[in-house]
Amino acid sequence: MNFKSGINTADTDGILFVSPAGDWNEALPVGNGRMGAMVYGGIYTDVLQMNNDSIWYGKPHDRLNPSAKDYLPKIRSLIDEGNIAEAEDLCAMALSGTPDTMSHYEPLANLYILHDIDPDIKVEEYVRKLSYKDALCTTQFRADGVCYKREVFASYPDKVIVYKVSSDSKGKVSLRTSLSRGNITWDMRSFKQQIYRNPGYNSRIMNCRGEGEDETLLTGDTGVEFACRIKVKNVGGKLSLIGNTLLVEAADEVIIYVSSDTSFYEKDFVESTKKVLADAFSKPYEGLKKAHIKDHRELYDRVSLTLPEEQNQTVRLFNFGRYLMIAGSRKGSQPLNLQGIWNKDFDPMWGSKYTININAQMNYWPAEVCNLSECHEPLFDLITRMKPNGIKAAKEMYGCSGFMAHHNTDLYGDCAPQDTCLSSSYWVMGAAWLCIHIWEHYLYTNDKNFLKENYDSLKQASLFLLDLTSDGQEEIYPSLSPENEYLGKDGRPHTICKGAKMDDQIMYELLSSFIAAAAVVEDDSDIVRRAGKAIKRINPVQLTKDGRIKEWRSDFEEIDKGHRHISHLFALFPGHLISAQNKELSDAARKTLELRLASGGGHTGWSRAWIINMYARLCDGDEALKHINLLIKNSLLPNLFDNHPPFQIDGNFGLVSAVARMLLQEDEDGNILFLPALPSSWSSGSVKGLATYGGKKVDITWKNGTIVDTNVYS
Repeated sequence: MNFKSGINTADTDGILFVSPAGDWNEALPVGNGRMGAMVYGGIYTDVLQMNNDSIWYGKPHDRLNPSAKDYLPKIRSLIDEGNIAEAEDLCAMALSGTPDTMSHYEPLANLYILHDIDPDIKVEEYVRKLSYKDALCTTQFRADGVCYKREVFASYPDKVIVYKVSSDSKGKVSLRTSLSRGNITWDMRSFKQQIYRNPGYNSRIMNCRGEGEDETLLTGDTGVEFACRIKVKNVGGKLSLIGNTLLVEAADEVIIYVSSDTSFYEKDFVESTKKVLADAFSKPYEGLKKAHIKDHRELYDRVSLTLPEEQNQTVRLFNFGRYLMIAGSRKGSQPLNLQGIWNKDFDPMWGSKYTININAQMNYWPAEVCNLSECHEPLFDLITRMKPNGIKAAKEMYGCSGFMAHHNTDLYGDCAPQDTCLSSSYWVMGAAWLCIHIWEHYLYTNDKNFLKENYDSLKQASLFLLDLTSDGQEEIYPSLSPENEYLGKDGRPHTICKGAKMDDQIMYELLSSFIAAAAVVEDDSDIVRRAGKAIKRINPVQLTKDGRIKEWRSDFEEIDKGHRHISHLFALFPGHLISAQNKELSDAARKTLELRLASGGGHTGWSRAWIINMYARLCDGDEALKHINLLIKNSLLPNLFDNHPPFQIDGNFGLVSAVARMLLQEDEDGNILFLPALPSSWSSGSVKGLATYGGKKVDITWKNGTIVDTNVYS
C-alpha cells in the first residue's frame, strides 16, 4: 500500500503523522526516566526500540595516566617556550586516559509486535500521534472495515511501558511478539515472517526465553547486567507461548507490559522486573493510564505558552522539549546524555555519553526556568558520583586538591580524559561547569537543604582551580578552547594553549557561586577566603584588536571562523559576566556572533540553539527568532528531534531554554525582566508558570507588543 510521506500537522501539543515510521527518525519517543522507547506505528509489524538509562558497555576502571603528574611541568615549560607542537605531542602521550576511551551507552532491546492483518487489504484513515499533554502515543487506522487502535505510554509511577491494541469489532486482534537485541532486519508487511539477526553484530545476549504462558524474559550482560521482561494480557481469544514467542489469536484487545532493570540499580534485577510486571499486571489498564497521565501532567501543565498562530511551530518545539525533559529525566534516573534515553546504536556517535564541555549542561538549561526543578536532580546525582573519581584525577594527574573532570563522563562518573583528541581531551573545566548548576538550582528553589547536601561539590571544584592557578595568580594550562584551533606562530594549526578565555569565565562564575553559597551555609573556612582573593585576580573578559571577545589570551587567529563552539561567549550565556546593559561587552559579543555566523556558524542544531540563547541574553528578539526559524528549517528530523547531524537531543533543550529566556530573565541584581527579547512578530501572546529566582512563578500576557498583565507568585 502507498502512504503519503510523514507530515507533522498536529496542534502545538503533539506530533502527528499520516504514515507509519519509515525509519528511526520518524518514530515517536516515550519514556519514564529510566526506560525509553521509540514507537514506529507499523501496521503489520510494529516496533518498540527500547532503552534503559543504565545499560552501558564496560565496567568502571581506573584510566588515569600514571605519567601525567611527572610530565605536567615539562608540558607547561614547552608551552611557556612557545613549543606548542611538542607540548601537544606530549599531552597525547602523558595526559590521555589509559585506555583512552570510557564506557558508552547501549540500547536495551527491540520489541516486535507482529499483527495478523492481511497486507493486501486496503488500509485507510491512518493517523499516528504523540500527545505531549498525556504523554501518549496512539496509532489508529481502518482495515477491511475494522478500526484498529493502539496506545503506548511509559509510566513513571508504575515503572513500565504499556502497549495496548484494540479494535471496534470482537475477535479481530491477533498478534505475536518477538523480543530481541541486536541489529535486526524485518519485513514490515509480513505477519508470518522470519526475523534475521545481523551476522556482523556481537549481541552478547545471555538468554531469551519464555518464562510462562504469558511472559518472555531477555537477559544480557554489557558490563552492566540487565533483564527485560514482557507480560501479555488478552481480553477474549487465546494466548499461548511457543518458544520465546507469545501468540494471541482472535482477541478483543491485548495489553503488553514491559519492564527492565539492571545490576546498576538492583542486585536481583531479574526478580525486580518480575515484581514490577506483577504489580502493573494486577491493575486495570485504565487505572494505569490515568495514574500515568496525572503524574505527567502535574509537571507538564505547570507552563503554557500562546503565540500568534503563524508561530505554532515554535510553540510545538517548546512543548516538545518540555515533554522530553519529563520523559527522559526523573528522580532516580540517570541524567540525559547526548541522545537522552533514545539511542538505537550499539556503537553510537560519541558513545552517547555525557559530553560536559557544553552538551550535557545544555540539556538542563530549561529545567529551572520551565519549572521542572525535579527533572534537574539526576544531574546532581551524577556530579556526586563523579566527585571521588574527580578528586583522584586532580591529585594523581595535576598534583592538586579538589574535584575536576575533563570533557566527558559516563555512567560511572569517569573523570579521566576521553579520546586522544588535541582539540577536546585535555580541557580541565568539566566539573567546574557542572557544579555551577548546583548554585543555579538553589537560586531558583531557595532549597537550603539541597545546597547543604551539594555544597561540598561546589567547594571541591573551586579548590581544584585555586590549587591549579595558585589562587588565581597563574593561568590555567595546558588548556584549550573546546574543539577549536588557532593559527600558531609557527604557521600551523594548534589547540593546546595557556589561558583559554572560557576557562577564566567559568572560573569566575564558579568562584562567584561558591562564595555566595558559602554565605548561605555559613562556611568561613580558609578556602572561601582564598576564593575571595582569587576572584579579583582572574583575567577579565577582553577584546581583540577588531573589537570582538577574545577566545584566547593571546591574539590568535582562529582556524575555523564559523566553528560550532562559541566558548569564549560563555560569559554571555550561560554565564552572567556579559549583559545587554554593558554596551561595550555586549557589542563585542554581538560582533563575535556575527563573524561566526557570516563564516558558516550555527550549522549544528545545538550550536544554533546556543546562539538563540545568546541573542535572548542580548535582548534581541528579532535576531533570536531568526535563528529559531533557521533551526526549524535546517536542524530538525521528521520527528522533531534535533539533528547535529546525527540526532543529538541538546538542541531540543537549548531551544526551550532560549524561548523561555526571550520572555523572562533576571538582571545583574536579580530583578525580573519581563519580555526582554520579544520578537516583533510575537505581537500578542501569553506565558504562564515560568520560574524565576527565589522560587517565584511568573505569568505574562501581552498585546500588540505591550504587557497588559503580569503575575508573580510563590
